[in-house]
Amino acid sequence: MAGHTTEAHPHGADRLCDAGDRVYSRAVRRGRVSRQDAEPVPCLVELALLHPDPDDMGWLVPTSPQEVMTRLLREMHEHVVATQSRMGEAVSAFEWYAALGGDSRSPAEGVAIRVLDGLPRIRAAMDEATEACTSEVLAVQPGGIRREDELSEGLHRALALRRRGVRMRDLYTHVARHGQGLRNYMELMEEAAEARTLDEVTERLIVFDRTVAFIPASPDRTVALELRHPALVGYLVTVFERLWRLAIPLTAPLPDTGIEGITHRERSIAALLAEGHQDAVVAERLGISVRTCRAHIARLSETLGAASRTQLGVRIAQAGLDGPPRSAEPQPLTVPDRPGTPSDH
Repeated sequence: MAGHTTEAHPHGADRLCDAGDRVYSRAVRRGRVSRQDAEPVPCLVELALLHPDPDDMGWLVPTSPQEVMTRLLREMHEHVVATQSRMGEAVSAFEWYAALGGDSRSPAEGVAIRVLDGLPRIRAAMDEATEACTSEVLAVQPGGIRREDELSEGLHRALALRRRGVRMRDLYTHVARHGQGLRNYMELMEEAAEARTLDEVTERLIVFDRTVAFIPASPDRTVALELRHPALVGYLVTVFERLWRLAIPLTAPLPDTGIEGITHRERSIAALLAEGHQDAVVAERLGISVRTCRAHIARLSETLGAASRTQLGVRIAQAGLDGPPRSAEPQPLTVPDRPGTPSDH
């Protein structure tokens, strides 16, 4: 949602001004607010948080908080995808300019972005950053259930950070909740680490003390970039913080899907299928195997009474599964009768 640009209200829907907060909250509690009361906060109308009541144009009714959250989630996802694309283009451009410049780069340019080729160099750089870290580590861990070897590989760094009182915050996909290894790891870290989960996260990211960041530079993650440019690192920290606010603590249960008989993971799969993604893409983005993804799609088809992929797409839209939940209260799902199947079966 585009930010409001007047001097009085320079913000977007993700962070309302104090006056906007009060008026919108009152509108949500009461169901509407008079135009006169809303005049001091035109930002609410421009951000589509308030709109005219069709039954009485002298009043404004609020957009539901659930719908606002849906918009913010979609915008954040689009923003992250665009950021990843621009980052890849920037890296390619950097390498091209570096080749043209030969050895003429200044020392400062040489350390702003460093290419780490091979796992040994990556691990050595990570160990060096761990030793220098004094306050905070931010990490995004994509994929599904973390394997024991993955958790063990970085365990010595995490333990060293914990001993020095460094705070660690990790973002995972919801699928990671099902791995006992992650829960054992978090118990071992005690109060030093906190984890939250989302349906989807960005590619792997680790930031130490908000001064140095590591991101993959190849699909198999055998090449990485060490970033020390303040603007780049600051940008990645901002992306992390926004995802963190949207994520759910590992210690808290996932919210209800809003539709009886549909699991949280199946809702996520349905939303991605509605966007036109193939099974392999859906599986990768949610951190599950293609086989598991197809098993969920089969159960989703059975629950919705869809006999084909085309029909499944229609059923997903009819059931309101083509996006995040629209209501905080679970709604009973009316499953269409399948051909040749008794309605009470």
